[in-house]
Amino acid sequence: MKLRLSLTILYSALYFIAGAQQTITSSITHASIQRDYILYVPANYTGTTAVPLLFNFHGYTSNANEQMWYGDFRSVADTAGFIIVHPQGTVGSDGITHFNVGWGTSTVDDVGFTSALIDSISAQYNINQDRVYSTGMSNGGFMSFRLACELSDRIAGIGSVTGSILPATLTNCNALHSTPIIQIHGTSDGTVPYTGGAGWTEPVSSLVDYWANFNNCLATPLIENMPNISVVDGSTVEKYSYLNGDNCTEVIHYKITNGAHTWPGSIINLPGTNYDIKASVEIWRFLSQYDINGLINCGSIGLDEEVLIPSLSVYPNPTENTLQIEGLQDLKDLHKLIITDLSGAILFTTERVDKGIDVSELSSGFYIVHIKHSSGEASIKFIKR
Repeated sequence: MKLRLSLTILYSALYFIAGAQQTITSSITHASIQRDYILYVPANYTGTTAVPLLFNFHGYTSNANEQMWYGDFRSVADTAGFIIVHPQGTVGSDGITHFNVGWGTSTVDDVGFTSALIDSISAQYNINQDRVYSTGMSNGGFMSFRLACELSDRIAGIGSVTGSILPATLTNCNALHSTPIIQIHGTSDGTVPYTGGAGWTEPVSSLVDYWANFNNCLATPLIENMPNISVVDGSTVEKYSYLNGDNCTEVIHYKITNGAHTWPGSIINLPGTNYDIKASVEIWRFLSQYDINGLINCGSIGLDEEVLIPSLSVYPNPTENTLQIEGLQDLKDLHKLIITDLSGAILFTTERVDKGIDVSELSSGFYIVHIKHSSGEASIKFIKR
């Protein structure tokens, strides 16, 4: 009770410091129930351009205001220009706020409420209907997975922090499109166990494997040890990337060794919180690459190899540090070499290659090397481990 009271006082104090003109408390009626929510509209919203919408669902016993501060995306939205909606769960017969993800006896239609809320917000704001995403903490993570299965025609991708998926939701999942998924979870989570709970929550490994398989990603993930920025938080982070899925989708899992049931990087420093990553930043960085059709511009960047230069090869592939080019008749006749990520963003360009290309600074993942030479052009995909 003391912790909840302290958090409530802090949230209230911070609320009045913030630019309240951008924070709107409102409600709609759905299935004869008044449903409340808090909307955050960044200052750079003009209404002239359609913007993404991010649902940010709170955890079991929590509320929309607490989630707005605890799992805070507002500073990210201020830069990236998207609208955030923080829905308020209903109160069950036990007096606890929740979203109905299949636990207990709740009959509240939270999937229908979410769809209705998209319609309501879209009637007031210029929302890009292809870029509606969902994320949340704990029960909010479960809710996001339920939406990925049951509201797939409206949800482009989801992120979950300390949440998981019910066995029944997984068994009956009816996602209609390849779905980018980012899962952040601590191995010492005492509320939603990392290894699962009989009958009510799947192990993290099971839900990650399910979505990687559903998306037709490569079965073996790339594993990256994240920098241990905070040496006093008692936890470290590994990033598992399941790549090359249909429509260029990926499944990302941040495994926080010794992490608790907390939101990494939160300004509310609860015991067991990891500070090597910021969950809000990582979730938006990942989801924002996609719309409901997959990776934005996936179909226009030539993922299939196009090699028009005889005997050209790029090796080693996968590579750790250096990419070698072999088969060009004369490197002096190279016009340009460009490395892009799968979205087409240019990361490196040169007009001269002597002893190979240093790719050690690239993060683990898939890239494309584009070569323009006097003998022809080529685009070849490679993996950086």
